[in-house]
Amino acid sequence: MTSEEEKMPFTTHLEELRNRLIKSFIAVAVCFVAAYFFKEQLFEILTRPLIQVMGKDDALIFTGLPEAFFTYLKSAFLAALLVASPVIIYQFWMFVAPGLYQREKRILLPVVFLSVVFFLGGALFGYYVVFPYGFEFFLGFANENLKALPSMREYLGFATKLLLAFGLVFELPLVLTAMSRMGIVSVEFLKKNRKYALLLFFIGAAIITPPDVVTQVMMALPLMVLYEISIIGARIFRRKPLTAEDEQEESPRNEDMHESGAESE
Repeated sequence: MTSEEEKMPFTTHLEELRNRLIKSFIAVAVCFVAAYFFKEQLFEILTRPLIQVMGKDDALIFTGLPEAFFTYLKSAFLAALLVASPVIIYQFWMFVAPGLYQREKRILLPVVFLSVVFFLGGALFGYYVVFPYGFEFFLGFANENLKALPSMREYLGFATKLLLAFGLVFELPLVLTAMSRMGIVSVEFLKKNRKYALLLFFIGAAIITPPDVVTQVMMALPLMVLYEISIIGARIFRRKPLTAEDEQEESPRNEDMHESGAESE
């Protein structure tokens, strides 16, 4: 095999990645342009959970002249990411698809759809459930001598981090179910390591969320529920024995792997 032939699969792989990234960037850019015209309204929606628990005379502030402008821009970009998330997730799975077997490709479209549902569901959970209780807890430290003056920039960074974090962690059932379907993990493995998963959830929540117990618990508890859902999904969609068609499909790949290993020796 020549050096050019060896490089072709890798360069083709990079070209495919480049095309998928370009399509994702275009989707985000188009959504950003559309969201920019509603940037003030989008930021108002984003701050609504905080405004509802603030006092009548309280308000968000900005401490630098360009802070409000760039905050609005970032709000439009966050909205563009959320709206374009179906395209981004689709491009990701289409990039992974060539490396899957035929029986794994059959569940690809449902996986793409559920990935979008779980991601947006996690973001909505953070917005409607975690934000109100979390902000009320933080503002509870204000008193006659202490007044809360949250800035636009700090709030946007805080809200963006939590929304994306909850969107990603809600993908847990889908990831573990897919791993079970591919034979990487088993139901017995998930049950046996439940206590270790619980520990990792609280450690991960402590890293992702701000340094307060309330937000950490509000992220760790849904993860515990999602883990149990993952076990149910893994039991239902666990890897099944190979059919004759699957064995014919996998055998050439196994032979290629043995041949490449022999050549390397």
